[in-house]
Amino acid sequence: MGARGGVSTCMLAGLAGIRRDLCGTEGVVSERREFAPLGLLPLGALVFGGHEIRGGTLRAAAGEIRARAGTLSPELIEAVGPDLDEIDARIRPGTALGCGKSITGLDGVEKLLEKKFKPARIAEQLVADMSEFVSETGVDRLVVLNVSSTEPFRAELPGFLSDLAGLEKAIEEGAKGLSAALLYAYAAFKAGGAYVNFTPSVASECGALREMAEKLGLPHCGKDGKTGETLMKTALAPLFVERNFRVMSWEGYNIFGNRDAVVLDDPENNLAKTRGKDSALRDILGDDQTHTRVRIDYCPSLDDWKTAWNFIHFRGFAGTKMILQFIWQGCDSMLAAPLALDLVRLADNCMRRGESGVMEHVSAFFKQPIDGDHRDFFAQSLKLMEYVASRSKASLA
Repeated sequence: MGARGGVSTCMLAGLAGIRRDLCGTEGVVSERREFAPLGLLPLGALVFGGHEIRGGTLRAAAGEIRARAGTLSPELIEAVGPDLDEIDARIRPGTALGCGKSITGLDGVEKLLEKKFKPARIAEQLVADMSEFVSETGVDRLVVLNVSSTEPFRAELPGFLSDLAGLEKAIEEGAKGLSAALLYAYAAFKAGGAYVNFTPSVASECGALREMAEKLGLPHCGKDGKTGETLMKTALAPLFVERNFRVMSWEGYNIFGNRDAVVLDDPENNLAKTRGKDSALRDILGDDQTHTRVRIDYCPSLDDWKTAWNFIHFRGFAGTKMILQFIWQGCDSMLAAPLALDLVRLADNCMRRGESGVMEHVSAFFKQPIDGDHRDFFAQSLKLMEYVASRSKASLA
């Protein structure tokens, strides 16, 4: 989902580059030798299609990223152009139902299923598209990855999200409160696929879709990929806890200028993102008196290069006040792209093993992990490696 967006385009171009021996696998966690016992599907065996609400092509999207952010070299784009064209032929019109005007108002938006269909028909079309993708490509399993833009924050969730019967009735009746992320997750399960929610949008963590995944025996995970500033926070915060320093204030300020930043310039979409970034820190520190705040602002000239400044004011022995500051500068899509590949492979591996429900072992990849009992990055990473150690190639279907 969001097949021609920044994360997806970088992921697909980079993967094509790896297949052609033009790129290394830096950043792809699942390529570490420790993951070999899982017997993950080789990167070269992945086949892609998708949904998109904007027009254009993947080649054009890659060229735009090159021109604006300076990543994806012209040589790489030229070399992997045929690979991108092949995927483009499998991209279908998507939906932005319930996503707000900051998303529907993006440049190039032209392919919206809701222009023609009501929610029940949209869901039906999404399922048909996914099923057709499986039959036409001959793939063995379906994994649906949501890397679309952040939907507006929901202070209160509709009651129909608590159980599957309620959700299906709401879809049939076109109830208020339905959104694209919900329909994509519903369609993924209906089509027999696993679901990965890399966005902060409400999706498979709700009771209705969790029930559906369990009923159909399908794995899912989310939400909101942990790629930059929050990754640093969840790695640094345990240091203060273990050293018994009291964090009095932790301020985080982010600026970037890509399409996602345009969407996050809307206060409602912004809140959906910042709440998750802030809650991870609060959970680790465990101190209600700590002042924390996260801001994300749009800075057009930075494009995909996110800059995050953090100011940490803490107290040590004998009440001595001290300060730690750090600046994180990274290419947002390039940080996210390899993690999205990791999650696709891990979700596929769960399907091959017959594992269903929430993929708790992948909490290290998310800001707001479903059922994650840790927000500490190292505790999460340990949990992942314990999962790897408990599985072996011999147990694969």
